[in-house]
Amino acid sequence: MWREYLFPMSVAEALQMLAEHRGRARIIAGGTDLVLQCQAGKVDADVMVDITRIPGLDLVEERDGYIYIGAQATHGRVAASPLIRDRARILALACAAVGGPQIRNTGTLVGNVVNALPAADGAVALFALDAEMEVTDLNGRRWLPIRELYRGVGVCQIDPRAEMITAVRFHPLQAHHRCSFQRVAPRRALSLPILNVAAVLSVADGRFAEARLAMGPVASLPFRAAEAEAALVGQPVRGEIIARAAVLAMQAAQPRDSVLRGSRVYRKALVQTLVRRALSGAAGLIAGGKGGA
Repeated sequence: MWREYLFPMSVAEALQMLAEHRGRARIIAGGTDLVLQCQAGKVDADVMVDITRIPGLDLVEERDGYIYIGAQATHGRVAASPLIRDRARILALACAAVGGPQIRNTGTLVGNVVNALPAADGAVALFALDAEMEVTDLNGRRWLPIRELYRGVGVCQIDPRAEMITAVRFHPLQAHHRCSFQRVAPRRALSLPILNVAAVLSVADGRFAEARLAMGPVASLPFRAAEAEAALVGQPVRGEIIARAAVLAMQAAQPRDSVLRGSRVYRKALVQTLVRRALSGAAGLIAGGKGGA
């Protein structure tokens, strides 16, 4: 699988190790996906650069109007964080749905994004939060909208031979925000989702003031249902308005036939049901579905 396993003590040292091995090294943190990919011969690398000993990369904190989550932060840490549960509950719900306890306590949220699968629970929630990713290389750091990291199913924009994602940031949800995360899978744990939906709403004077609706896997990346979002804004918080938005989301979704997840026809119908459920729960129109900021 690999012939060297290295432990840098800083981000700069990690990037220098990548450069020295000229494309033969990869960053590893939790490794829940990367190790399996190496075993299957899908990763052309024989050096692993383990970033888990770099101080400060496990942060989960709020500063300067953003919530920051470091590259070492596991799904379990994010799901259990009082800050995330209070100010970004949608992400806590999504991370709590990933795998089982062993995977949540090993796999990282950043790894969920780098793996670039359209159904990744954490990534779908980050799309609904309009998250940005801090990409670092030997020339410095830059922030990119999460959408710009996806080139296709399982293909990330980040060059794993020369750069790494060091943090995630997004604006915390406010008191007027409401959210809901809905997921359908063959079983409750240790199962990939057939479909997942993350909804973030803002309501003022009985009308939708803002709507963010992300879902997967219905495209080559976690999908924002822009037409459905636009159809909600300015409209009264009513079941028929939500039902109309759910139809628009279904029409925009383009799932594929899948042996594991079901037929395209079934999954399109499921989009309508799950979007309606997520929006109704976030808006407080059904019991048990509402999640506050």
